[in-house]
Amino acid sequence: MKISRVGFGCWAIGGYRWGRVDDKDSIAAIHRALDLGINLFDTSDVYGLGHSEEVLSLGLGERRRDVVIATKFGVKWDSEGRTRRDITPESVVKALEGSLRRLRIDCIPLYQVNWPDGKTPIWIAIEALGRCQEAGKVRYIGCCNFSCEQIREASKTHCVSSLQVPYNIVDRAIEAEILPDCKELGISVMTYSSLAQGLFSGKYALDVQFAKEDIRSRSVYFQEVTRERNFRVVRLLREMGQRYGKTPAQVAIRWILDNRDINCALTGIKTAGQIEENVGALNWQLSQDDWQLLAGVWE
Repeated sequence: MKISRVGFGCWAIGGYRWGRVDDKDSIAAIHRALDLGINLFDTSDVYGLGHSEEVLSLGLGERRRDVVIATKFGVKWDSEGRTRRDITPESVVKALEGSLRRLRIDCIPLYQVNWPDGKTPIWIAIEALGRCQEAGKVRYIGCCNFSCEQIREASKTHCVSSLQVPYNIVDRAIEAEILPDCKELGISVMTYSSLAQGLFSGKYALDVQFAKEDIRSRSVYFQEVTRERNFRVVRLLREMGQRYGKTPAQVAIRWILDNRDINCALTGIKTAGQIEENVGALNWQLSQDDWQLLAGVWE
């Protein structure tokens, strides 16, 4: 299954915890992504409490069977929007049927465990996913936010195709063990928070404040203790981008893609302009010196 190296992250289009989002803008962004050759759209049943999957299906229209839709399960919610993690076999089956209905497809190309729940043994959840795969409702199985031990346990139980983890210039924890383990196991790696939750877009000022309900109000990337350092990275991205004729976001994404152990960088999208900009990270490379300069910021 071939996927684009830049993926369309669909959390924001759920219209929850990412500021104002208009469904018309979301659909226009999906259409523009298709025009630009993006074929990986990553969502979850919990994004917008189902709304993200519905908007994605509407935006893709008849093309929804021609692209790679990656969705997730494992975070349940109640009528008041309160969430809890649950990856029991019963949860797998119920969540899968809900996603199939909202996405209006018969088989999910990539179905992922969103988070371990801390109670259900990993092998039990993966076995349940394997049965869904055998039933023809799931094509490939993926995991998100798994430790090395958990991804190895999952791989021993059933074939796991992908792992989705946070990774960017200032969050490189996966380099020590997770990337080598995935390479050994033949598991593809997709990154989220590729732009540090929008920080590396370069559009925010040092004194930016987010609404209380916005996830970025509690984000490590914007906290007081890391803000000064992280904004120095933004200034470096801007300066480097001027030499390449690129934006800070394009340089930050390119830095990830120049790591050969990364298969795809997911970026959260709200508008057509954002996906147009992010696709500008493709088909060029940073010099080795510039890649190392950015890498050294973290050390």
